[in-house]
Amino acid sequence: MYIPNYINLSLTGELSLRASSLFSMLGSCNICPKDCFVNRLENNIAACYSGLLPVVSSYCVHYGEEPVLAGLEQFNNLNGVGNIFFGNCNLRCVYCQNYEISQNHKTEIKNEVTIERLAEIMLELQNKNVNAIGFVSPTHFVPQIICALDIAVKKGLTLPLIYNTNSYDSVEVLKYLDGIIDIYLPDLKYSDEEYAYKYSKIKNYVHHSREALTEMYRQVGSELIIKDNILKKGLIVRHLILPNNIAGSYDTLKFISELDNNICLSVMSQYYPVHKAAEIDLLSRNIREREYYKVTEYLEKLDLETGFLQEFESEGYYRPDFKDRAEPFKR
Repeated sequence: MYIPNYINLSLTGELSLRASSLFSMLGSCNICPKDCFVNRLENNIAACYSGLLPVVSSYCVHYGEEPVLAGLEQFNNLNGVGNIFFGNCNLRCVYCQNYEISQNHKTEIKNEVTIERLAEIMLELQNKNVNAIGFVSPTHFVPQIICALDIAVKKGLTLPLIYNTNSYDSVEVLKYLDGIIDIYLPDLKYSDEEYAYKYSKIKNYVHHSREALTEMYRQVGSELIIKDNILKKGLIVRHLILPNNIAGSYDTLKFISELDNNICLSVMSQYYPVHKAAEIDLLSRNIREREYYKVTEYLEKLDLETGFLQEFESEGYYRPDFKDRAEPFKR
């Protein structure tokens, strides 16, 4: 039986100490690399359009994550991941599939919850027999999440924790998560700083995301700890193929291969023009078959053999609809 390390950290009091240290950082917020230094403890709104309380836009059982996370019917473990979707992302991607919650802060502020309620949500999801608890877009609410975890573990939380991030994370903050997060699920979006700013309104994304991935790798390495065909601890790096090579896939995959070519990848072909992308020439179409197979050639060339590759036709799947907050992903 896999026992998450955060349980031991709770028993020793270390989890509470880390929660307190992280929470104090909100007084001059440098939780993400934007370093806006806003006093969120006084509920002032930071660059991420968030104040003191966490914004939980949706929470549900999600069956669309990678098979080692969500499970498979053939292994009788298709229990899904208990995902908690946080609102107000610190990026502004023009093609974001979750734009209804990531870039709609005037509406999402209505979905603020107390830290105690966030702890209850974790336990509610655990009671649905999910394989893990997934924090989706957690970066700007890490202190609140760890404070809630400190409460939840004392009330019986025992599941692995997934940190599902856009990778624009502070290394300083990630170090506080060492031994708390079981599974890192970062998405490396770009290899060109100009494209990152143009299409996600973020500065120095490539620099910060690669530093963040390196820290995640330091913490958990490339070995996947799998029990009963379900991932309990490890690192899976996602990369979304974008049309016209906007993502700079070769350079991104080359960076990963140089870090460790045994790192597990999840290469996604599900892009479709949504939100503002339909009005932008280079992003206004799905990826083409030759673009897809070019990336598969990169994987072979760089000897990256571990992981998952979506089928070319995947753009028709994995489409969330957050008008239904209880079940945004239809099975």
